[in-house]
Amino acid sequence: METLRDLDLVRAVAPTVASTEMRASDDGGMPTMVVRFSVFGSWYPIDSMWEGRFLERTERGSFVKTISEQGSRVKVQFDHGQDSRIGAVLLGVPRSLYEAEDSPVGEVPLWDTAYNRDLLPGLEAGAYGSSFRFRVMRDEWDDSPKRSEHNPDGLPERTIKEVRLMEFGPVVWPANPDATAGVRSLTDDFYARLRTQDPHRVEALEARMRSLRTPDAGAALAGTPAEGAASTTDDAPAPCHPSGLSSAARSRILTAPFLI
Repeated sequence: METLRDLDLVRAVAPTVASTEMRASDDGGMPTMVVRFSVFGSWYPIDSMWEGRFLERTERGSFVKTISEQGSRVKVQFDHGQDSRIGAVLLGVPRSLYEAEDSPVGEVPLWDTAYNRDLLPGLEAGAYGSSFRFRVMRDEWDDSPKRSEHNPDGLPERTIKEVRLMEFGPVVWPANPDATAGVRSLTDDFYARLRTQDPHRVEALEARMRSLRTPDAGAALAGTPAEGAASTTDDAPAPCHPSGLSSAARSRILTAPFLI
């Protein structure tokens, strides 16, 4: 299994899984927003046109390097800067960004702006989930896991060991979230909305991705057909998953230039 290092990925965490806490300021001004935006060690499913179909988890320590090297440049936005009312403005600048035992945490004093005041009722009510945009820099794949309680279908498993964090913040939790995992890939949604802003850019990237992910003749199907692993007779299209590629095709994906 290989990973597309240059693809922006988005993960959202339901309000019931990770909190967005509001702390009142001492001077009565705008509060500080405390966002927990990932859950270490918990498996969740990915089923994405852009990424493929597999299980994933983030490992404690995976945010340490990116926080150390570029924590001051990480952006804080609502709905990844794609909200139709607020747009791409910043909510504030992180005062503190660190790894707690269970999740990365960002503490952000909110700026005193009209759009932040509009968001306050929902933030204080805990109505929003949290989300982050990142790239995977280092990971481990198990392409042929045995069936287990957390992976009854034997899907490929990815453990993320290092990320490049670019942005995080509150997000409107999408309809029909996975009730058991509480974590969802919003990568497809992110690029769908980006398509309305810059359609030529996204269409060109999608065409390249589809071309590079077309399996060579005789390449393995999506999933792993060995006994105890995922069935290859389901409806998931093989070209959507990197495990359906030959080593040469995977190599082309890793070395090809990307538009985003």
